[in-house]
Amino acid sequence: MHSILAVDDSASMRQMVSFTLKSAGYNVVEAVDGQDAWEKAAQRSFDLVLTDQNMPRMDGISLTKKLRENAQFKATPILILTTESSDQMKQAGRAAGATGWLVKPFDPNKLIEVIKKVIR
Repeated sequence: MHSILAVDDSASMRQMVSFTLKSAGYNVVEAVDGQDAWEKAAQRSFDLVLTDQNMPRMDGISLTKKLRENAQFKATPILILTTESSDQMKQAGRAAGATGWLVKPFDPNKLIEVIKKVIR
């Protein structure tokens, strides 16, 4: 079973994402912000990281950069799920090493479709 690290500072968003992923058969570990996610990623590997952008302590792009610097996460798909939709932000995400950019509110079916495409 693939495991996914779901990162969002909004509890309701984490629940929604978690429910969607678990319903599709994924194992989900939740993190409340980038720092929490970084600490969890240091303890185990994940098949995919799904992160919000705007969070306290460490945002999604900073988390992506840190994960990419770690050999364990060099090839792990990282999707940024956020309300941010500007091209500038998307470019910053790509530059940091994000695999994809999804805009909230998300369509559960589309989210699963994208994850199936990028997860190995």
